[in-house]
Amino acid sequence: MAYTAMEKMRRENRQRFGEDLGPMQPPLYCNRRQRNDLKSAALRFLRGRCEGLRFDADKERQEAEEKIWLGKSLKAGQIPYNMEMDINRLCLEKALEAFIDSGVAEDAYAVYYCWLEIFFGQYGKSKKMVELLSEYEANGSALLMKHRDHYSHSVYVFALGLAVYETNETYRRIFRDFYGLASVPENEAANLFLEYWGLTSLFHDIGYPFEIPFEQVLSYFEVNNRKRGEGCLYLAYRSVEALTVLEEGACRRFEALYGKCFRTTSELLAFALEEKLGAAYGFSEADMLDVLNAKPTEPERFGYYMDHAFFSAARLYAELYEILGPDRLNEKHVDVLTAIVLHNSLFKFSIAFYKDPENCRAPLKAELHPLAWLLMLCDELQCWDRTAYGRNSRTEIHPMSADFDFSGGAIAAVYDYDEAESEKIEAFHLAYAQWQRDPAGQEEPRLKAYSDMAGEKRRFTADIEKIVDTSFIPLTVGWKLCRPDRKSKRTYLSGSSFLHLYDFAVALHARNMPPDTAPEAMEATFNERSLEYRLATLLRARNFARYLDAVHCFYTDRPVGYELVTRFGPKEAAIFAPMEHERWVREHQAMGWRYGTAYETLPLSVPKEQEKEERTALRERLRCHKLMMDGRLTHDEIRAHYRRLSKADQDKDWKPFNTLLALLKKFDGLRIYRL
Repeated sequence: MAYTAMEKMRRENRQRFGEDLGPMQPPLYCNRRQRNDLKSAALRFLRGRCEGLRFDADKERQEAEEKIWLGKSLKAGQIPYNMEMDINRLCLEKALEAFIDSGVAEDAYAVYYCWLEIFFGQYGKSKKMVELLSEYEANGSALLMKHRDHYSHSVYVFALGLAVYETNETYRRIFRDFYGLASVPENEAANLFLEYWGLTSLFHDIGYPFEIPFEQVLSYFEVNNRKRGEGCLYLAYRSVEALTVLEEGACRRFEALYGKCFRTTSELLAFALEEKLGAAYGFSEADMLDVLNAKPTEPERFGYYMDHAFFSAARLYAELYEILGPDRLNEKHVDVLTAIVLHNSLFKFSIAFYKDPENCRAPLKAELHPLAWLLMLCDELQCWDRTAYGRNSRTEIHPMSADFDFSGGAIAAVYDYDEAESEKIEAFHLAYAQWQRDPAGQEEPRLKAYSDMAGEKRRFTADIEKIVDTSFIPLTVGWKLCRPDRKSKRTYLSGSSFLHLYDFAVALHARNMPPDTAPEAMEATFNERSLEYRLATLLRARNFARYLDAVHCFYTDRPVGYELVTRFGPKEAAIFAPMEHERWVREHQAMGWRYGTAYETLPLSVPKEQEKEERTALRERLRCHKLMMDGRLTHDEIRAHYRRLSKADQDKDWKPFNTLLALLKKFDGLRIYRL
């Protein structure tokens, strides 16, 4: 049944009107050839296991008793509250599906937006944290020697974790047992996993803006092939308490949870890590606190590396405190923070010593810390389709895509390399063969990341098995050469930092408000609509680059020497208005909307003055629309449908963009130019 509140609304409509009018659930994506691929498994988890996500029984009873609706669609009070929650989950499903298809940052952004709205309901409070990583990474990482994307990477990690949970019964049991969920319904355990795994995976790298400046300084020395170490200038942080200090309310909360007073997140994390891993790995709380305190202040103790994971955990705690307040913080939030602080180097080099033959400890068992185990596994597996920013990273060979099969509770991964790089690959194999014949005094040839997967030692798989216990989830890794498919990226000349997307959507929504409207008022109006409608506006804004490309224009937040566009005319409209209509139709189809006019003709028992508003609300409950189309539609069929629309309906697809031009200049600093 999957979306149970939508199905309940469908039954009620059938009973009320005597025919099956909807709402209908859109089909779930399934790769029929390989049912347990990444995309199928991750989306199946969201559809099949997460029934009742964020449902509220009290609101449902209130609706029944008072004969009202408490859910929000186009506006408040149009649909049942739990139906809104179902539609929100469908938004997340479709956002993740679009991201897995494209891998681009704008689609990753939609996943973040949906997840934050579902679990926190306050995207605006978190948007700076979410967007800073990509903004900082894209602009600052080009100065580094080695650096690759961590924004889209985090959403891929999120998807991998969902696929593992969906397909591996042993992991599901471990997770349920760890959190005392053995006797609760499956959907409740899955919903809790989605919340805390999402928090772990989506935010595990938000501390990178603290690591990037450190690496930039060291890169100055590495330009001349000088290795980092003694004699190199490096950064160390001071006044770290500005980030790690616990507020008085948090101190009281954690003392109530753990029976001990903590002053900083480092003290809290040291206690929690010792509690979970101390006995298994032979360290004390004091030992761990010493390591954590030294992470930002004494990088020379850690091979002259700065650990972004330390900052990610501290930064995420601050965000949780700001959004939730102290009374809603719990032990599972601390588990999220410890999973994050472990994932980069802490576990590998300060706990398990996995590259030290004499001191190497056992890989992490999932039973000790299910979230940390899954994060480290998925973080290692996710090495494909990551934008290379660093100088050396841009010349290395990394997988451009990957095929996963999670059948039988195992993981079989095949990573795809660009066949255009075959010359480099052949040169590597030649150099490696020469090294094998005479290795004396020479470094072993490496070709990141290809040699670690395809080389004789298979370091990629071996390292993962040293980090996490894979005894219950057999892992096999392969590789192949193929031709890249770059069409799915849908990238265009238009560009600012994509963090403008949210502001772009707010401006688009507020296009009919007075020009002097304050940004705060515009955002408040935008947030009066449901997640579905806000996401639709975000996607409309995201497609603006495609429309501009079609009319030989582009937008940028930088001054350039091209003709400035201040208005679109009928010539441009004839090109991109049908494109916008096609986007609207396909997007609504994906969300389960279908063609129908019943909401305009069905008998209603409301006063005449309320009829128009009630028919709009009925449309939202039926999820049908007179401008929709049904079936498997071709591009030409939708174009022909657009030509049959009234002029007023056609104008809806392009006139808003003229108002938008002035708003963008004022609100977001963007300008549109003609090539």
